[in-house]
Amino acid sequence: MNVFVNFEQLKEEYEEFRKRLEVVYEKGEMKMKDKLQQIREKAIAEIEGSDGLERLNEVRQAVLGKKGELTAVLKGMKDVAPEDRPKVGQWVNDTRSAIETVLEEKMKKLEADALKKRYEAEKIDVTMPAVKHEKGNLHPVTQVRNQLIDIFASMGFEVYEGAEIETDYYNFTALNTPQSRSLFS
Repeated sequence: MNVFVNFEQLKEEYEEFRKRLEVVYEKGEMKMKDKLQQIREKAIAEIEGSDGLERLNEVRQAVLGKKGELTAVLKGMKDVAPEDRPKVGQWVNDTRSAIETVLEEKMKKLEADALKKRYEAEKIDVTMPAVKHEKGNLHPVTQVRNQLIDIFASMGFEVYEGAEIETDYYNFTALNTPQSRSLFS
């Protein structure tokens, strides 16, 4: 079998094929770059529009989660030409870091707002006196005494406080009681 190969013609066909392939790669790269830019813009818009931590977590899962858009792009890296993978990988990492930065800033802002609302709800006036907590109970004898005072007070008696032991002067002399007279004689 005789094979004649025209190297010049083969070389021209190869160069033409290579140019078409480069155009396809460039278009693919632009598509990939545009897709990553769209993911970034969409994610940032959703993050900025979120009004609570729950919604922010949903956005994080939708973009960066296991089944997120950016993760799907990373899984599609196997279809990218080996020489273009570092460039596309860098774009994906840049997109991820930009989204994570915006996400962290928004999360800090929402947490600060929640903390501020909680502080306002739990506002304490430090100038007011504290609530006094009574510790322990009264002695049983004191409790009975207080009950007896309440009973006698309800019958019209009054309680006068004074010295419990009086001197001889106040018991006898001041009352004009003669000393020689004995009560038992």
